[in-house]
Amino acid sequence: MKIVAISIGSECRIEHAGRRIGTGIYKAPVDHPVHVGVDGIEGDVQVDRENHGGPDKAVYAYSADNYGYWQEDLGLESLPYGHFGENLTITGGRDDEVHIGDTFRGGSVRFQVTQPRVPCFKLGVKVGDHTFPKRFLISGRVGFYLRVLEEGELRVGDHLERTAVDPGSVSVREAMLALVKGPRQREVIAKLLSLEALSGAWRESLREKLG
Repeated sequence: MKIVAISIGSECRIEHAGRRIGTGIYKAPVDHPVHVGVDGIEGDVQVDRENHGGPDKAVYAYSADNYGYWQEDLGLESLPYGHFGENLTITGGRDDEVHIGDTFRGGSVRFQVTQPRVPCFKLGVKVGDHTFPKRFLISGRVGFYLRVLEEGELRVGDHLERTAVDPGSVSVREAMLALVKGPRQREVIAKLLSLEALSGAWRESLREKLG
């Protein structure tokens, strides 16, 4: 996997349901090396840290392979990298190829996959279609969050080298299906809950699914 874009953003305000809400989803690619710490990429603002930040969700990665699919879905000739709010746009790394607990090294940074991305209404506001988050969720193209195990520097063109696969081997796509289908996926949920790498937020959500 190769990093084709690193994107960061500052806080901006959007209109939703008659309210002005802060968000950091509007990100743009940068052409300089970045420092990556346990709380994310230096210069990237995470506004809603309960849902979009913190050590378990420090960096959001998304496959560039998905862009053609969404260009067709949205009826657009092109989309800029970072359009879906991701920090790292990568070649490969599709949801069925990456597993919860996988570790990667890019530049001098070491990452660990913690959970799939669950889109909220802000993604719909950004693309101008309130139905989009649901399509994104069920598409099997949601991307994944990364925990930073070792801080360091990262730049466009660096490769993300997979250094370990968790023995539990639950893919990002399987994990998302488990969340959506709930009790019908008890076996997968049990396997996910056994993974030390799983984010705290997802652990709580999956336990609720089991009642």
